[in-house]
Amino acid sequence: MEVRELEWFVVLARTENVTNAATQLHVSQPTLSRALARIERQLGVKLFDRNQNRLRLNKYGEIYRAHAERAMKELTQGEERIRTLVDPHKGVVSLGFLHSFGGWLVPSLLDRYHVQAPLTSFELEGGAADSIVEAVRSGRIDIGFVAPRPVAEDLAWVRLGRELLCLEVPPGDEFADRESISIAEISTRPMIALGQSYGLRHVVDRLFDDAGCVPSISIEATELSTLRALVRHGSGIAIVPVPRSDQQSPTVTVPISDANAFRSYGVITRNDGPTGSAARAFLEFVTGSYDESLLDEPTTASPVPTA
Repeated sequence: MEVRELEWFVVLARTENVTNAATQLHVSQPTLSRALARIERQLGVKLFDRNQNRLRLNKYGEIYRAHAERAMKELTQGEERIRTLVDPHKGVVSLGFLHSFGGWLVPSLLDRYHVQAPLTSFELEGGAADSIVEAVRSGRIDIGFVAPRPVAEDLAWVRLGRELLCLEVPPGDEFADRESISIAEISTRPMIALGQSYGLRHVVDRLFDDAGCVPSISIEATELSTLRALVRHGSGIAIVPVPRSDQQSPTVTVPISDANAFRSYGVITRNDGPTGSAARAFLEFVTGSYDESLLDEPTTASPVPTA
């Protein structure tokens, strides 16, 4: 069976009309009918019920159409992969990243990369650290940006920088006027934190472990924006990355005095790297020309409203 005949069958199955299908395919009706007859002869069943020269896809045809469409999709993806290998700057790269990186790290990298590779396309997916790690591990995503470094021997990691952490409190809070604060002092207050699958939560738990105390988590959120909104409305306090210069919020950030109050962030791939040349080219750009002076800021937190 020829690939073109498979394509003809898919079109005919969609239209259920030989005349219309032949017109779309730019072939004659007899040619299309003979191709269908060859397919049915090879399969040993009729794929259409015929009634007064009208076609109706039957149960065998429905089954075969599903497989034929998948086959055509696989062939198309194979062609795309080959084109990517030949010209990496025309390929597609799938990226996974923490939601908080979607506001600064990922846009900055893509803007800079598009200067040298404007034809590269990107598929973006934000999520929790655990979900990004699993997507990279399975090959569903080429490259992931996470924090902190995951414990995964089957993944490669390149550190890109670090974000200092601070305490975020609502205006008027008892800690709002502090110049700095320790993790031990924070442990006395109800806190809002991300869930256990999130990288920031891993860092927060590590901070409290190192300080020899236990956080009082009263609310678990699934997004950093939700967590900060809860702080703004007085639902609790939270440990968050120091707001960047372009972020505004009517809350107060207080520097944390503990020396380990930061999270390292970086890029992960499978140990043998991403498959496509486009993804490999982007990874080389990220790890080889990363400029922390453009992305790894700020360096301090200030105990004043960030608005």
